[in-house]
Amino acid sequence: MVQSTNTLRNLSVSRAMRRQIICLDHSKTIGHGINVIIKHKVNALLAVDSIQQPVGVVSKTDIMGAYYAGLPIDSPLEYIMVAPPLFCKAGDSLETALEQMRTNKVYRLYVSDDESGKLVGALAYPDIVGLLYRYCRQCEYSHLNRKKHLSETDAVHRYKVRELMATSVKSLPMHETLNTVMESLSAYRFGAMLITDGKGLPRGVISKTDLALAYKRDINPAEIAEQVMCTPVHTCDLDSLLEEAVKKMILTDIHRLFIHEGNTDTIVGVLSLSDAARCRSGSCHGCVSSRIMVEDNE
Repeated sequence: MVQSTNTLRNLSVSRAMRRQIICLDHSKTIGHGINVIIKHKVNALLAVDSIQQPVGVVSKTDIMGAYYAGLPIDSPLEYIMVAPPLFCKAGDSLETALEQMRTNKVYRLYVSDDESGKLVGALAYPDIVGLLYRYCRQCEYSHLNRKKHLSETDAVHRYKVRELMATSVKSLPMHETLNTVMESLSAYRFGAMLITDGKGLPRGVISKTDLALAYKRDINPAEIAEQVMCTPVHTCDLDSLLEEAVKKMILTDIHRLFIHEGNTDTIVGVLSLSDAARCRSGSCHGCVSSRIMVEDNE
């Protein structure tokens, strides 16, 4: 029996983690927390106590819940934080860390040093995707690298967007309220909602970031989605290569693409950085078959 291997098993958490840990005292206000999250372009912050010990995590999802519940924005973060934070070790394999994230249904882990136990970093899905993408770009089998050798036969099976995208695309019309948007995001566990016009055509997107900013600006959640949505809708074709889709998300600093088939108005799926991370092996099947082995020498 042959056991398949993938790239993540050969890489440690320390390779992918970000070493900047965004912390904030849990007594600070929700409004302060929103400012910090937006400034540092992160999806969550680590809440700490008066002696700088981690006590919880405040994510954009938690902030959206506070907005929906009508909690005053000057309420302390401890009212909405999720405790306790979840940790992994810097020497753990990315495969192990990813399984821990999936099992606990969380988007991030905080990283402690193997020996001292000191907090040294944070790991989220985008960090894993970014690392895999960097290895893909350096690999001789990379689609972008092979453009220089068009005469060579390309026998590598490359992942396409259609293989990893979620097909359960939900949308709401522009006249629906922000309350309805938040209810839908919570019910479907989405990070963003597609907004359509009267003909059902895609016209914008509302993410949890947009809702956090609306909360900060004291926009009434009874306002309609059109007032808050962002445009344009970032899309890619159903048959695009995963490598190209990930590149687009990384370069434009977005977390998801809506997938179209033929006409850009025909949305048939959505691909997020989380979906790409769950692929576990970069942009082609070379890693899965162990043909491409990445050794961790740290």
